Amino acid sequence: MISTNFVAAGGFVTLFVLLILRVPIGVAMGLVGVAGFGLLAAWDPALNLLAISPIRTVTDYSLGLIPMFILMGAVASASGMSGELYRAANSFLGHRKGGLAMATITACGGFSAICGSSVATAATMAKVALPEMKRYGYPDTLATGSIAAGGTLGILIPPSIVLAIYGVMTEQDIGQLFIAGLVPGVLAMLMYLVTVQVYIRVRGLQIPVQEPVSWGERLAALRGVWAIMLLFVFIIGGIYGGVFTPSEAAGMGAAGAIIISVLRRRLSMKKLFDCLRESMQVTAGIFKILIGAIIFGYFLTITQTPQKVTSFLLSLELGPYPTLLLILLFMIALGCILDAMAMIILMIPILYPVIMALGFDPIWFGVVIVMTVELGLITPPIGMNVFVINSMAKDVPLQKIFAGVMPFVMTDLVRLALILAFPAIVLFLPQTMR
Repeated sequence: MISTNFVAAGGFVTLFVLLILRVPIGVAMGLVGVAGFGLLAAWDPALNLLAISPIRTVTDYSLGLIPMFILMGAVASASGMSGELYRAANSFLGHRKGGLAMATITACGGFSAICGSSVATAATMAKVALPEMKRYGYPDTLATGSIAAGGTLGILIPPSIVLAIYGVMTEQDIGQLFIAGLVPGVLAMLMYLVTVQVYIRVRGLQIPVQEPVSWGERLAALRGVWAIMLLFVFIIGGIYGGVFTPSEAAGMGAAGAIIISVLRRRLSMKKLFDCLRESMQVTAGIFKILIGAIIFGYFLTITQTPQKVTSFLLSLELGPYPTLLLILLFMIALGCILDAMAMIILMIPILYPVIMALGFDPIWFGVVIVMTVELGLITPPIGMNVFVINSMAKDVPLQKIFAGVMPFVMTDLVRLALILAFPAIVLFLPQTMR
């Protein structure tokens, strides 16, 4: 009989070989899952997984929030809400040294509140902010680095698609996860603003500043972002107050974004169909990964890999926090070769039993692990946000963009240490919902 340990090890090696060969991760996990399950059990049930898993995934009610939140972000971007956010932030911060970079980060935080995708946030804000920073003579490192780092806020500030997937995979309350990500997300934005100021002073950069605008102009600019504020308060307030579920909030948020955009005459039928097509394409990509992960999960179950990993880590007797630190260091290293979504889907089935055995709060761990994989979006060699910005600023070499994000990576590590030391930063809001 074939050893389950041998098949499990061979499965992971094969998976990473396929990824190196640039096979899409959803396809790679599905192929390895079916092959491994077939070797250890039987080929008929293994092939049945290919028929059952896609149907179960696309008809899962709890996953319905993914296309709705993606649609809400697409409509918000197409109707010009991102530009309004940037102008409002710029009216308050533009007159400070590094003000355009700070305004970009603030606008990224605001757009994250209705988008849920880091890559989409980075791509949207790059179109708006990069030309302005270039016009004012910002160094390429600071300009691109602030956009790439600001884009990572989309993975944490609710509604977060990655947090939602974590909630589905671990059967945790998605509403509590969204609320738990709120304070760490705002903290990240504030720490990024401080990072910009420190970076400018340490490097001695002489950056032109804009003339201050009057309070009347600032208030006028704020009136332009009422739609985003209304959507955010409506969605998060409704979830926090228990008025509706996250899936219901996603549907109403998407409908609200469309209605507001139409009433403001910002959304034509052509733009709406473009948004729908874009949302379908992004959702299909996410669901392809999810389906592959579910099939791979059956393979992990039959090999008892999660139980064996749990037993091994507990047998080291390092204690809860040293073991957690070991896990996070591994995830940071893994982030250098995998994107955030792939890391969550691949590793959570293995790591979650360990975390529960160590006695950590699953809501808190959800935020911690999302903050950890967030680093992978801006670290070499596969930082997705960096490559997105490079595709839009082809004149800026990749190494300059990676150099520009390094101060923000250091800031992320400090923030992660704060969350580890003070779990109440994450938990005090969701605990009021229980």
